[in-house]
Amino acid sequence: MAIAAASPIENSARPLEPPLGALGAAFAGLFVAGLVVSTVRAGGSPFPSPFASADDALTYFRDHPAAVRTGAVLQYASAIPLTLYVAAAVARLRRHAEGFGPALTALGGGLAAVFLLCSGTVSWVLTVSEVTADPATVRALHTLAFLSGGPANVMATGLLIAGISISVSPRKALAPWLIRAGLAIAFVAVLTTVALTVTAAAFLLPIARFTGMAWLITAGFRLPRS
Repeated sequence: MAIAAASPIENSARPLEPPLGALGAAFAGLFVAGLVVSTVRAGGSPFPSPFASADDALTYFRDHPAAVRTGAVLQYASAIPLTLYVAAAVARLRRHAEGFGPALTALGGGLAAVFLLCSGTVSWVLTVSEVTADPATVRALHTLAFLSGGPANVMATGLLIAGISISVSPRKALAPWLIRAGLAIAFVAVLTTVALTVTAAAFLLPIARFTGMAWLITAGFRLPRS
């Protein structure tokens, strides 16, 4: 008598996804490394603020092209793990939520990565000797690098964080305190847009940026796959 063939076992393996927490840490690590390494290579001089003297900024870019280029490359590179983070996060959120939350996550995260790429590219251009020969060009590119890597990137990152928080809130896929913290950070990040007209509000930029990075790392390790 023939033996009946065993019925196939359904494969319940988890979807193949990069680890969100590690991607968040890679993004933050590369960005912070760009700030630290460029400052060290410039002899302790930090990247100049566009609100400072134009002559001081011009001197910085002329005297420290290697430092500026190092920071620009690391900032540019940080957009790669951020893009992967956004793609993996959206894939998970679509299994948790419906509505505009995942779409907001994708839009905010995509814009944040694009603004980082833009800022890194413009900063790299500021290391070209022909560019630094023209003070007006240096001032324009310096301001563009700041606006794209500062208020624009931070605001978009706030939308990314808000999208994740809104998506997981109905089913409480993250701890309530983490959701509330995410919404608060997102609010401050969007509020940094005020710095475009009120320069005194620029102090909100590092607060929103670094708390946002910490939130993305924490949420990345805690957000369930299914």
